[in-house]
Amino acid sequence: MDTKIGSIDACNPTNHDIGGPPNGGVSTVQNTSPLHSTTVSPCDATLGRYLARRLVEIGVTDVFSVPGDFNLTLLDHLIAEPNLKLIGCCNELNAGYAADGYARSRGVGACVVTFTVGGLSVLNAIAGAYSENLPLICIVGGPNSNDYGTNRILHHTIGLPDFTQELRCFQAVTCFQAVINNLEEAHELIDTAISTALKESKPVYISISCNLPAIPLPTFSRHPVPFMLPMKVSNQIGLDAAVEAAAEFLNKAVKPVLVGGPKMRVAKAADAFVELADASGYGLAVMPSAKGQVPEHHKHFIGTYWGAVSTAFCAEIVESADAYLFAGPIFNDYSSVGYSLLLKKEKAIIVQPDRVTIGNGPAFGCVFMKDFLSELAKRIKHNNTSYENYHRIYVPEGKPLRDNPNESLRVNVLFQHIQNMLSSESAVLAETGDSWFNCQKLKLPEGCGYEFQMQYGSIGWSVGATLGYAQAMPNRRVIACIGDGSFQVTAQDVSTMIRCGQKTIIFLINNGGYTIEVEIHDGPYNVIKNWNYTAFVEAIHNGEGKCWTAKVRCEEELVKAINTATNEEKESFCFIEVIVHKDDTSKELLEWGSRVSAANSRPPNPQ
Repeated sequence: MDTKIGSIDACNPTNHDIGGPPNGGVSTVQNTSPLHSTTVSPCDATLGRYLARRLVEIGVTDVFSVPGDFNLTLLDHLIAEPNLKLIGCCNELNAGYAADGYARSRGVGACVVTFTVGGLSVLNAIAGAYSENLPLICIVGGPNSNDYGTNRILHHTIGLPDFTQELRCFQAVTCFQAVINNLEEAHELIDTAISTALKESKPVYISISCNLPAIPLPTFSRHPVPFMLPMKVSNQIGLDAAVEAAAEFLNKAVKPVLVGGPKMRVAKAADAFVELADASGYGLAVMPSAKGQVPEHHKHFIGTYWGAVSTAFCAEIVESADAYLFAGPIFNDYSSVGYSLLLKKEKAIIVQPDRVTIGNGPAFGCVFMKDFLSELAKRIKHNNTSYENYHRIYVPEGKPLRDNPNESLRVNVLFQHIQNMLSSESAVLAETGDSWFNCQKLKLPEGCGYEFQMQYGSIGWSVGATLGYAQAMPNRRVIACIGDGSFQVTAQDVSTMIRCGQKTIIFLINNGGYTIEVEIHDGPYNVIKNWNYTAFVEAIHNGEGKCWTAKVRCEEELVKAINTATNEEKESFCFIEVIVHKDDTSKELLEWGSRVSAANSRPPNPQ
């Protein structure tokens, strides 16, 4: 592929809606206060309660936390808010991952940790949320306000009288940082931080001195004025010019296609993208990290475009097209399969959240994706050639050979059964690893959710994210597919899922190692100590809450376990450990791993 396509500058994301659904649904600020001018009781007129009310207002009803001496008073005041629930997590990393998963389904998430030891622990999760354009409020209980500007050395630090280490780390992975060590600025800093997270659809950092949350102040004696975020409007002249140029470009093409990318989420443009697909008749594909943002029951849907590891016959249609429109793409080494996509820039229209580039030029700035796609739908000529070509060459994939009685279970058989479990009341979370590829092949029913973290690709993400997603969507049955290596990184917060009464089903795929790393570059470091995973979860359960486990080695045992999990144990947290061969991987991972390995091992350019 022309590498210039993959090097287009990242655009500033837009977000017109507060606390809304992530895929384009419109909602307004949730304001539980009867009138913003109404006074509150003196015991509620504190910094801690003000922050709590602000979180509830934007749609956050659950905050994921780990206590520490610097945040304990703040936690007291968050708990005192009747519309806010504090979810205690086993460690800060998982609290951050949970806020990430919560933001994916609720539109915004929040976590609370303590100074430095907690802040640096949650940092990795915040970086992942930043990479995925998720609005996340990271709150840290900071040092006593009297210690700022002194030469004192505090605990939970690296032993220097400099309290800015944590702040400097967060500056790289948040779009706004607020250090609140006096009450006079607290109101403005909190409001600016939260509104910036919503406008930019990125995480923000708020540090609050430990001695401030309980102090009453007149500023906090009234209910907060509701957030009113300004609508971002396209430059009309630029929008008209971009639509005219794009329509001319596409209308003269013989077999154009549409490909949805992950930045449709931050642009709130999924509905507009489907509107364009309806009007155009083009074959409709998604990039892997956009799976779930476009309805797969759409009559022109042709699958996931992922270069050499695309779903069947999708790459052939996309790469043979004479014009393709990519809405919100990210072309990195993973999504491009080691920079091996067979695309040409002169054939591409690249639509980013606030910019449109057509072929080798021109480019139109201050044109927002939702506006552009909706207007283009009115100007496009119907052309279903690419979809007809796909329909003509498509041969349904054969079903896996049926396992013989008591034969070792194969991964492709497992995912055939997972496919049959999906409905509009379920959601799939795919962990980094071979689950990426197996879950991409699942056909999502209308309304079925789907999430995975591709840009950051942090192993262990899905345990915390599953906790947060399920907490935000209690009426859905979340199905998480997690490898044993990833599970060992963040396993503890299965405890929190059980404590919260969640009814998630985790399929723990036990093949004895880091399989995705094996296929990129094998070595003894990819082998892990095997656990008795079901016994581990039973020990965590310890007879408290609803929890059911099963260990399966063959198809008969899998069928029985799924039947139990979806019937008599449908209200329980269910953990199914699936024992498979260490070399049982998808063919897509084998292809992808070899190409990524080749990209990683390129020799240095001549000096």
